[in-house]
Amino acid sequence: MDNLLQKLAAINDRWKDIAQQITDPSVIADMQRYVKLNKEYKDLEPHTKAFAAYKLVLDNIRNSKAILESEEDPEFLEMAQTELRELEEKKDRMQEKIKLLLIPKDPTDQKNVIIEIRAGTGGDEASIFAGDLFRMYTRYAEKHRWKLEIINSNEGSSGGFKEISFGVSGEDIFGTMKFESGVHRVQRVPATESQGRVHTSAATVAVLPEADEVDVDLNMEDVKVDTFRASGAGGQHVNKTESAVRLTHLPSGMVVECQDGRSQHKNKDKAIQVLRSRLYEAELQKQQQERAQQRRSQISSGDRSAKVRTYNYPQGRVTDHRINLTLYTLGSVMDGDLEDMLEALKVAENAEKLSEGQ
Repeated sequence: MDNLLQKLAAINDRWKDIAQQITDPSVIADMQRYVKLNKEYKDLEPHTKAFAAYKLVLDNIRNSKAILESEEDPEFLEMAQTELRELEEKKDRMQEKIKLLLIPKDPTDQKNVIIEIRAGTGGDEASIFAGDLFRMYTRYAEKHRWKLEIINSNEGSSGGFKEISFGVSGEDIFGTMKFESGVHRVQRVPATESQGRVHTSAATVAVLPEADEVDVDLNMEDVKVDTFRASGAGGQHVNKTESAVRLTHLPSGMVVECQDGRSQHKNKDKAIQVLRSRLYEAELQKQQQERAQQRRSQISSGDRSAKVRTYNYPQGRVTDHRINLTLYTLGSVMDGDLEDMLEALKVAENAEKLSEGQ
């Protein structure tokens, strides 16, 4: 039996088994189990469709070969040869798609995210660029109808942000946005530049998978909680109550602040969520770096200090350094059109996984 067909057949059997289970009253009564099985059923549907289509192609190839062995009519033979050639080409194309389909999904890819953008080198221009990146991700989220919520922000003195963190929720978000982690560099003439010289500034982006309580066992006895008055740009007080919250995770030294909400309770909840996600992401980074030592990975190496992308305004281009991809569509990219860039990064990651699997 064809190896790929064998793998798809096993998945198809599992899909049929789940189809029976989700009609069982005892399973329906167990909501947690029912939701989990329903999700698996939906996730396996593309595999079952691929199984049926691939099996049909293989059956047709066998039939065409049988005709070639038994048929003597020259016209029939020519038709069978043409059909066999087309079927073999179709089989090759399907095999490549099936190999990608069979790559195990990373469960982390399905999580919501917390994105943190911080101005790096470049002073006021770096803060303005951080604001541009935030706008870019906001537009991208809007196009996908994802929900975006600001967690914490610290505005720059000339616009933009010294730092901003926000949550994004929707479907399979981390799997799409994880490639944005790293140093983003901009080359352009700043608004504050009187000589018209091109400056290089940078901002760092961290994309954290939103951690559930089961992902990280966070002991609140290890966390120091401080409250203070929230402040806006220029040090002006946003409110007169101590609604802002600062958490210090004593074992790791991680510090999280949240002041955008009006309620101290809500700010604390958000800060705990960010802290839990940072701890979870730190563990993921450790695992990725261990894997990166075993192989030279183009992407997802877990090295947040790596320069990932350059936005060059004078030439209207954006370059992703991990896959050496340059697009001359800077305007639309900054307006949230990230599809081509992120799709190319996904293809590169899948090619890497395929290579590892082989």
